[in-house]
Amino acid sequence: MEPWIAFMADAEAARFIGGVQSRQAAWRGFMMMAGAWAMTGQGMFSVIEKASGDWLGRIGPWVPADWPGTEVGWGLARAAWGKGYAVEAAEAAIGWAFDHLGWSEVIHCIDPANTPSQRVAERLGSVNRGPGKLPPPLEDYACDIWGQTRAQWKARRG
Repeated sequence: MEPWIAFMADAEAARFIGGVQSRQAAWRGFMMMAGAWAMTGQGMFSVIEKASGDWLGRIGPWVPADWPGTEVGWGLARAAWGKGYAVEAAEAAIGWAFDHLGWSEVIHCIDPANTPSQRVAERLGSVNRGPGKLPPPLEDYACDIWGQTRAQWKARRG
């Protein structure tokens, strides 16, 4: 849990995922993710570096109440940026969501200023569908909805 708390305390890493959180708020977010798994059978996966065993971030299916769709999202600690972890883990998570959760489409809610995440979405085969709206208390966050259908995903994979 300590790496999660440090991740959410990093202003740059947390910039596009709700902003810096106190230790207490990060703890609640960590427990919320565990609760999502327990209650719905889905939630973000932890990304662990094989060589070191270090926690690098969280990536996976995420569908809070009133969310604009079935999302696979990502957030990585800065030490993991630019190494391909986001694409690799998101590919696995999208495949898992389609194959095990039966989703018909996947979206990514991305701030228009978040160019690195836009590049990840493009590499995944998703396209920008235009502005979206997040539910309260996130309604004031800028968000473009990127996405693709299961058929589009499968077609890219042969």
